[in-house]
Amino acid sequence: MSTSSEIIVVSGLPRSGTSLMMQMLDRGGIPAVTDELRTPDVDNPRGYYEFEAVKRTKQDASWLPAARGRAVKLVSSLLYDLPATEAYRVLFMQRDLEEVLESQEKMLARLGNSAAPRDKMRAAFRVHLERLYEWLPQQSQMRVLMVDYNRLLLDAPTEVRSISDFLGGRATAESMLAAIDPSLYRNRASTS
Repeated sequence: MSTSSEIIVVSGLPRSGTSLMMQMLDRGGIPAVTDELRTPDVDNPRGYYEFEAVKRTKQDASWLPAARGRAVKLVSSLLYDLPATEAYRVLFMQRDLEEVLESQEKMLARLGNSAAPRDKMRAAFRVHLERLYEWLPQQSQMRVLMVDYNRLLLDAPTEVRSISDFLGGRATAESMLAAIDPSLYRNRASTS
């Protein structure tokens, strides 16, 4: 099946680099499915690339056919709601869990909200990912490429080539590379 008839799904935990991947795909020539309701801010200065209808996919998946050949962002917990009647190419963003938690905490603090205790969030995310990683290979309607956010920022050309190959060359590697701004990598894991 060609990527023009598949829905390209960008997924991962919150704050795992999904917005960056959406920017890369959009720049690379794959149109994004977004309603632009959530506007850019200090946490995502280039935008979130979100589409509110994805949150209601379990109840109403009528938006899916129009997304064929396009890229849409879904937080990882919503992957379970995608019906098997469509074909998906999933770019699953993986990021150092401490960076995810740090970024989430900072974003919530800026919004005036408090985060759950880090140890509880860490444990919940680990259980969620463990179950998801068991479930994904069983989904014949999904082809999945795991994309390491940290490696993407350290060795962008190699990672972008893999992404382009996975998408059958539909996304231009050079254009995707131009979307990566290392200065926006602000929540790094401690190397000590």
